[in-house]
Amino acid sequence: MKYGPGFLWRRVASVILPTLLLAGCGLNTAPILNPKGPIAQTQRDLLFTAFGLMMIVVIPVILMAFLFAWRYRASGGRGKYTPDWSYSARIDAVFWLVPAAIIAVLGYLVWTYTHKLDPYKEIAGTEAALEVQVVAQDWKWLFIYPEYGIASVNELAFPASRPLALRITSDTVMNSFMIPALGGQIYAMAGMTTRLHLLADAPGTFAGRNTQYSGDGFADQHFVAIAMTGEEFTGWVDRARQSQRALDAGNYAELAKPSIAHQVEYFSGFEPGLFDTILAKYAAHSGPDATMTHE
Repeated sequence: MKYGPGFLWRRVASVILPTLLLAGCGLNTAPILNPKGPIAQTQRDLLFTAFGLMMIVVIPVILMAFLFAWRYRASGGRGKYTPDWSYSARIDAVFWLVPAAIIAVLGYLVWTYTHKLDPYKEIAGTEAALEVQVVAQDWKWLFIYPEYGIASVNELAFPASRPLALRITSDTVMNSFMIPALGGQIYAMAGMTTRLHLLADAPGTFAGRNTQYSGDGFADQHFVAIAMTGEEFTGWVDRARQSQRALDAGNYAELAKPSIAHQVEYFSGFEPGLFDTILAKYAAHSGPDATMTHE
């Protein structure tokens, strides 16, 4: 089978055109590239920095591939034919020193940003952080607000510009909590707690979900995170308090049963120490304050 110039261009177009079409979908479909908080902003900048370092190697290699093909072509190439040539100190230095420099820079970035972006690190703000206790279930997310005595399912509301302190666990298999527009993922595991601190720069609605496969309802295990103004959040708390249901032991047992595409739900109250009770179910030997290694 013969391949002409047209075949090559068709193959290139088949790769490039879908990429351009996807890029045209907008940043709303790629929240990691359109951050709405300082944590996600720093993570995106780090991603771009790592990409730029990669291009230091990739771009010259691509250019040299075309240059060598043209310079040493069989008909009319200007490259010298030197079959006995075997070593160049300058080339050897470039091949070793450039990758070594890239690795050194990457090592510095990894060390620096591992500490800077520690999810357990509190975010400084003009107001005290809003603490929310997060419980992963099959296949939904429960949010408990100890400061206000309310709880919600699949809806995380909080004031914009106020630090958000999340204490996370699971009442089922391992899950992974993530709001891409605000920050990276962190695991939720039964009998253990992890912490995640986030901040939204301005009011907005963001998608959140479980990024760890957890069974039949995994595809629909997502929630909405809403950053509100102070007045809007006060109104949201008042609406939750008007709910006719409280999260007592019986209602919690019912809620914890597997359900797919669970609708947003509010509870006007919950059992005292509910979060620690959930932890104690799995951490009888290590105690309710057991923590897991975070990434």
